[in-house]
Amino acid sequence: MSNSGEIGAFVCSCADTCDIDLDTARERVEDVAMAASSDLLCEKETVGDICSVVEDRDLEELILTCPAAAGQERLERIERETGATVHFVDQREGAGWVHDKDAATEKTARLVNAARAGLDVESEPASVGGNVGRSVAVVGDAQLAAAMPESADVTLVADGQEFDDVGTDLSDVRLERGRVLDVSGSLGNIEITLEARVTEDCIDCMECVRAGPDDAVTRTPVDVDPDAPGGEWVDVCPTDAIDLDGGKRTVSFDQVVFPDGEDDAPGGTTGYHTDADLGTIAAVSDLLEPDRPSYLDLEMDVCASGDSGQEGCRACYDACPHEAVSKPAPHEVSFDLSACQNCGACTSSCPTGAVELADRSNERLAREVEALLDEEPSGGLLDWSSTTAIDPQVIAFVCSERAETALSRYGQLAASGREDVSYPPILPVRVNCTDTVGQAHVLHALAAGADGVTIVGCGCDCAHSGPDPKSELVERLNAATTDLGLGERVAFLAPEPDAPHAFADELSAFVDDLTETSIPADEHDASGTALGADNELPAYGNRVWTLESIRAILEHVDPERKTIRGLENFGTMSVSEACGLTPTCENLCPTGAIRRDEGNLEFSHERCVDCGLCETGCPESAITMDTGLDLGLLPEYTDGDAWTTVHEEELFECRSCGAVVASVSTVEDLKAQLPDGQMDTVEGHMAEYCSNCKGDLVFNS
Repeated sequence: MSNSGEIGAFVCSCADTCDIDLDTARERVEDVAMAASSDLLCEKETVGDICSVVEDRDLEELILTCPAAAGQERLERIERETGATVHFVDQREGAGWVHDKDAATEKTARLVNAARAGLDVESEPASVGGNVGRSVAVVGDAQLAAAMPESADVTLVADGQEFDDVGTDLSDVRLERGRVLDVSGSLGNIEITLEARVTEDCIDCMECVRAGPDDAVTRTPVDVDPDAPGGEWVDVCPTDAIDLDGGKRTVSFDQVVFPDGEDDAPGGTTGYHTDADLGTIAAVSDLLEPDRPSYLDLEMDVCASGDSGQEGCRACYDACPHEAVSKPAPHEVSFDLSACQNCGACTSSCPTGAVELADRSNERLAREVEALLDEEPSGGLLDWSSTTAIDPQVIAFVCSERAETALSRYGQLAASGREDVSYPPILPVRVNCTDTVGQAHVLHALAAGADGVTIVGCGCDCAHSGPDPKSELVERLNAATTDLGLGERVAFLAPEPDAPHAFADELSAFVDDLTETSIPADEHDASGTALGADNELPAYGNRVWTLESIRAILEHVDPERKTIRGLENFGTMSVSEACGLTPTCENLCPTGAIRRDEGNLEFSHERCVDCGLCETGCPESAITMDTGLDLGLLPEYTDGDAWTTVHEEELFECRSCGAVVASVSTVEDLKAQLPDGQMDTVEGHMAEYCSNCKGDLVFNS
């Protein structure tokens, strides 16, 4: 956690191009050692003054309002000269250029406060734990192959092309003949299936090139066109390397660059690059870096993926759009940290908190949301008592890729006079991708007092999850908020860079339909959990964090239903008469939501994450799980008792020691199924003894 005495904040109006009241914005900044303002922070003299202030006050971190690349470059001098870490906030494109003065001023202060709150959540990403190999195949593009990083071992796969006179230096590039039939695999082991009509016995003597049909044989590398006719020319090869039927082989690489190749993974397989641009070269280079920091923090001892060969939760495996999660066995999931692309799809789907983003963790997002939602004070240089500058309060989870770029462009269009752009002052929370956002994030924002929540993403062009990535989530959550008595309060918006008015109209329509929430702002500070001291699930895991937020919401609403629709990771259990009270379900449950108490099987709805492991693992197939939150099963609705009896059965005690064997019905079933289970030296049937006593009886007989 950062010490407030070590943090400073500086607010700027960008040469007064932003309609912001600097004095009021500065006064509204909280929990810092000092706050100052300037109409041009990045001016050379001002930068020098800031350096002096940092050194005089021993500041270690600075929050500066400056979105301009040129300005940021000048302000980074502060880091070089003082060692302090600089964090930038956009008060311009996202506030001063698109909102009125009061809203822009208030929003700027809140953005600084949110950045400050985020610093309280420390993150120290671990290494991915292993380096990606250096073999890189480039298919059919000589210039791209030559431009690959020097640290890569590059192979140029010809794919039937001629590279004899390309005019590109390929001296450090290995050539591989053959046409590509298929590409499969994952980072570190991507296999290319090739077909060639010249075998590896070729010695590049050029006899076939001279004797063969025109344009039918390439020189570099030597290969024969699939449509080339046979004839005597084939026999000129001194090593019999020509095979007109075609020979297939598979070669493996750590990364593959195949411009215009096809990738079945929804967001693209990490290490399989299908574009031919500078971004591809940079992506290849990034994966070659040693000791890369991991995007994920894993706590696999709370994973609910399964046990003893029984499959349970597979949410992360199903959600990952980059094939960075695999299932080596039905009851296991495995993360390839090198293949992760930091989208957050696994973290927003994991019910237990077994996987979390290392940098933009759920706790950090929670602190930022809570700092953005505030009751505005009266008084000050601008009197907020007469009007509310930001009303309604709408949290916007904004994708850091295309969506953030589009919103920035709207501000630039407005400032340049090319478009008259303005839209309601949403309160942005930056996320790596909208895949990061799940039900826990949205419900927490509502519990903290947001009137509405928008998820602002890439729409039909999401680089990770494809078209309409959050439509299903929004539909589910609006059903849940309606059942909770809040009405519909969630929307997904996809801003297009050149369509600012369409975005403004859609956002305005959503905002205009919102009514004031009954939940006060600035009261709920999440702890990230909702269970007692014996809870073993990590704080801010999606399931426990969701339940905490729902409980905070319920203090201020009158739910329309006891069964809340639309929520995942909540399960209700029903048990048939086939249950024999065997301990299997209790032993398999990863969250301690099932227990046996004498002749009763008891279930805790509060603890269940709906992984389904008890249902798939039940030897009697007696358990059925249904998804949904039933308020009536929570302890606050059951006089404090978190446990519900789902099955009652008379227990059979061991004839010898008195230990519980199983239910009476199970023992009777076993006696009927095993009529030969009696022994002359044993009183009764062997099914009437516990496993320990059975062993003794067999040994002594």
